[in-house]
Amino acid sequence: MKNKQHNLDRNNFILAEILVGLLLFFVVLVITVKADLSSAETRLSDMVTYIKEQYNNNMKLDIASESKSLMRMIQSVEVLSQQIQQEEKTSDITEELLENYCTISYLTGVLILDENGQVQEKYCSDEVQAEEILSQTDQDVLLDVVDFHEKTYSVRMECEDGSYIDIAANGRQDKPGIVLVYYHTPERYTSIFNHSINSLLTGYSLEHNGTIVISENNQIVASNDKGLIGAKTEDIQELKCINESAVEKQLVRTDYQMIPDYGLMEKGRDYYVYAYMSADKIFAKTPRNMLYTVFIYLVIVGFMHALRWRMLQGHQKEQMRLQKEYTKNLESKNLELREAVFQAQKANAAKSSFLSRMSHDIRTPLNGIIGLIKINETHMDDRELVKTNQDKMLVSADHLLSLINDVLQMSKLEDENIEISHEPIDLGEISREVGTIISGRTAEAGIAFEIGKQELPVSYVYGSPLHIRQIFLNIYGNCIKYNKPHGKVTTTLKCLGEKNGIVTYRWTISDTGIGMSEEFLKHIFEPFVQEHSDARTVYSGTGLGMSIVKKIIDRMNGTIVVISKEGEGSTFVITLPFEIAEKPEEIPAEMDGEVNIAGLHLLLAEDNELNAEIARTLLEDEGAITTIVNDGQQAVDIFSRNKPGTFDAILMDIMMPEMDGLSATKAIRALDREDAGTIPIIAMTANAFDEDEKKCMEAGMNAHLVKPLDIQKMKEAVCRYLNK
Repeated sequence: MKNKQHNLDRNNFILAEILVGLLLFFVVLVITVKADLSSAETRLSDMVTYIKEQYNNNMKLDIASESKSLMRMIQSVEVLSQQIQQEEKTSDITEELLENYCTISYLTGVLILDENGQVQEKYCSDEVQAEEILSQTDQDVLLDVVDFHEKTYSVRMECEDGSYIDIAANGRQDKPGIVLVYYHTPERYTSIFNHSINSLLTGYSLEHNGTIVISENNQIVASNDKGLIGAKTEDIQELKCINESAVEKQLVRTDYQMIPDYGLMEKGRDYYVYAYMSADKIFAKTPRNMLYTVFIYLVIVGFMHALRWRMLQGHQKEQMRLQKEYTKNLESKNLELREAVFQAQKANAAKSSFLSRMSHDIRTPLNGIIGLIKINETHMDDRELVKTNQDKMLVSADHLLSLINDVLQMSKLEDENIEISHEPIDLGEISREVGTIISGRTAEAGIAFEIGKQELPVSYVYGSPLHIRQIFLNIYGNCIKYNKPHGKVTTTLKCLGEKNGIVTYRWTISDTGIGMSEEFLKHIFEPFVQEHSDARTVYSGTGLGMSIVKKIIDRMNGTIVVISKEGEGSTFVITLPFEIAEKPEEIPAEMDGEVNIAGLHLLLAEDNELNAEIARTLLEDEGAITTIVNDGQQAVDIFSRNKPGTFDAILMDIMMPEMDGLSATKAIRALDREDAGTIPIIAMTANAFDEDEKKCMEAGMNAHLVKPLDIQKMKEAVCRYLNK
């Protein structure tokens, strides 16, 4: 009895599984079919819409071309009428005169008609006859221009061979009559438009995209199925069914065969775009999805049978485990939430501190500049005071620019995705350059600069020259800034050895300055940290220099150690590894001597009126001739309109409306003229980072200058690329 009941329960369970499986199969089938239909409708609709947009663009271009050609004909006939009026006073109108005007104005022919429309004189440079032209014109409208000189008759005539003729006519100024000019465009040029229509469907295959059709006046003018071109839409069963639905961009079944087609259409102004494909492509995923469904369901059923008894036995134990896990996860989430709140509060405090310090550091030099400007306004007659104040304003402006550069540099270095450049450099040359700069600064400050032993067995390595200079100029700058009167700065260089193509150097830089306390040394690499509260005022510091140095050295896989004693001085030990590079070929020396841009014609693209006015004044003070435009598109237009050699160089801002400087440079370089690839184009921009300069070079520029404008660097850059 128990076995019988057990078998009955098992049979009921199996029957339930079969019914659930069939229901699941049917539901998945419906969903998959709807999904495939929706996907196909979206794909065909997007494809048809895109083709329609491209076709509209082609039509707009053709209409614009026709309007432009007719306008040229109107201008030509007006000029010829005036010329005939002048010639009539001195000589008769001859075929030679008309031929000469056709040649000058790029016309095919000219007809001189009397007030009745009869030909008096003509010239034609091809096979088109005057009678053919006059036979296709509206004679009443044409003769109307005899009495109304302000009217002009213009029309485009399409010829049987596919070519077309653009005509313009107006009344003669000297006596009753008509002047008619025309230009004949051969069929080999007009066919380009039809070819462009068919090219819209290039790349659309019948296998992957289905059949695409473009029709005008119920005739197929383009299709990716070449056999359909020229046929009537009512002769194609699929197109006929789509038209009968009369609904745009909605997928419909086009016939009722064993394997039907599905398609849709979209209407243009006077044309239709159709797309359709067979059901086996529409429902390509449906059989596969159904097989997946059956397989997954069978696996699930088998898995359920295998684990059923284990699930019943372990249910209570699993519930207890889940409860413990839930409690543990809840505690973990609470800890994470508390940590997130703490980090948010810490970030807000850091942000408030940063904004407070930035507000102080920016307002301080701005306050000085504004105050000095107001002083100058009330003491304009005191030239010495005005000059002194201007020098002070320049110092404050340089300090403000230095602060902005430091903040931007910190922002860049905090972005781990920004890589430091890796290029061949000469460490010896960089050391000499830095030494020259520091020698000048120490001399001005009355501080001795001693260069100790310099071990440099390998001079040519890979690295970032900009960041290496920045490291040492910052450290040397601090040694000078915080030194004592008549103090000293000492530097030595030691090679720690070579291994696996890597050479490691250690610089030791010491000063006899005011030193730092042990407490401050713990925070020396934190942004905006300065030991003395008056450091910003007394030493004009921002507190960012050592933070920048630390981040650069870390990015270069180096180390920096600072040893200092308050009142006695500080020592900085910098260790940097470099990949060894081969000695490069000799590079020609830079130009020497005075540079001169007097007489050069420069095209300046700058959207900011004040910046443009400053640049114009500085350049024209040096004797240059400037032409200013407000955006990149204007720069391209004025350069292309002027003959080659008009401009000697182009100064290009980067961020401009209409067209930016990079796009304008690419457009100029792409022009088909002899100076498009050779004229120097120099970036003049506030975008100051290495990646900005790289983008400028990739766009085709010759040099990258950072604002504010340094007229000497500008002159050197222009003359360098003009070999002047």
